[in-house]
Amino acid sequence: MGTEHPPDLTLYAIPLFFALMVVELVVLRRRRRRIDRRDFWASLGMGLGSLLTINLVMGVVGWWFANLLWPHRVVDLGSGVVGWVVAIVGWDVIYYWDHRISHEMRFFWASHVNHHSSLEFNLSTALRQPWTAFQTAFFVGFLALIGVSPALIVMSGAINLIYQYWIHTEVVDRIGPFEAVLNSASHHRVHHGSNPQYLDKNYGGIFIVWDRLFGTYEPEVEPVRYGLTKNIDSYNLFTIAFHEWRALGRDIRATPRWRDRARRLYKGPGWEPQAASELQPVS
Repeated sequence: MGTEHPPDLTLYAIPLFFALMVVELVVLRRRRRRIDRRDFWASLGMGLGSLLTINLVMGVVGWWFANLLWPHRVVDLGSGVVGWVVAIVGWDVIYYWDHRISHEMRFFWASHVNHHSSLEFNLSTALRQPWTAFQTAFFVGFLALIGVSPALIVMSGAINLIYQYWIHTEVVDRIGPFEAVLNSASHHRVHHGSNPQYLDKNYGGIFIVWDRLFGTYEPEVEPVRYGLTKNIDSYNLFTIAFHEWRALGRDIRATPRWRDRARRLYKGPGWEPQAASELQPVS
């Protein structure tokens, strides 16, 4: 299809993921802190399920879509420095907006919510990935139109995912002046917070500059409370993966007006329609 499919870098990174988890567990034990084993295994189970679903889609459908657009590219940026820079930066800015709509539109939140469902925050949480977030494969495919080869699109996506692994920890505090540009554990702890001032903040993948530019940046100040505003209190993988889809279906069926049913899909997770009595003019 024009270019050879590159190796899946995330598969090569799996041994590193587990090695770092062991290191983190040792450090936490020395600090006399423990993690919830049920939560730990639930996160690993979600990661395995995501590997068999989302990674498969990203590897097959995303590859197909990027190659479909590749013949219509404006220019070929090649596989040198320019090609790599545009691929990594372009992937990250698309990731920012994809991540943001996954919080701000309930249809996409239904897939992404499971990543935030843990009350813990450690490297296993990074593996608690969605099973149904298929849109990313299509969004990033458009990079092919500006000259990023499908191979670089796939590898840049893996690099983005691998980078974000280490920021899911409380073991790392701050990274000094690099915090101005790069996403960090501190920035991402905020993103996983259910504190009111931390909700829907710090969407960046590798870079935090998009949040600073588009008004979604929030520094870590007060201690972070992890989890959802309404926690699910379950370690069942299917409950974690699909609870919001079921809730969305119930809310749509219980909503009388078809216009409001549609709004359920693209409004925020907390949106509720006005009652019919509130819509009637006051006499």
